[in-house]
Amino acid sequence: MIDSILETALYVDDLDAAEAFYGERLGLERVLRAGDRHVFYRCGPGILLIFNRAETLKPPPDDALPVPPHGTPGPGHVCFRMDGPAIDRMVEKLNKAGIVIESDFRWPTGARSLYFRDPAGNSLECAEPRLWNL
Repeated sequence: MIDSILETALYVDDLDAAEAFYGERLGLERVLRAGDRHVFYRCGPGILLIFNRAETLKPPPDDALPVPPHGTPGPGHVCFRMDGPAIDRMVEKLNKAGIVIESDFRWPTGARSLYFRDPAGNSLECAEPRLWNL
């Protein structure tokens, strides 16, 4: 049975802009960067994979691991698990960086969600775990 999500992926056209955003602006710990193909970040007990959209559509070379081509043509979504005080700190960080907050509200469960976008247009959310009764 599935225990949890180990990794999730977002796709971008400018890996340098993504690296500056996720590493410098959001403060995630970079685990690995492989040229212009991908950059990976630690995100709690999981990993956030950021792929250059064009590079992941290419079949792997014969001497590489057999990871099939993958990707998506439009914006994706990821939700970061955070408690209320951490969401408050994220709001401050985003405001200081000039990053537009699209929405900041409470669900019927009382959980707070905060939405904003990365430079590639991916929808990012920070939410309290009680959103899903966790």
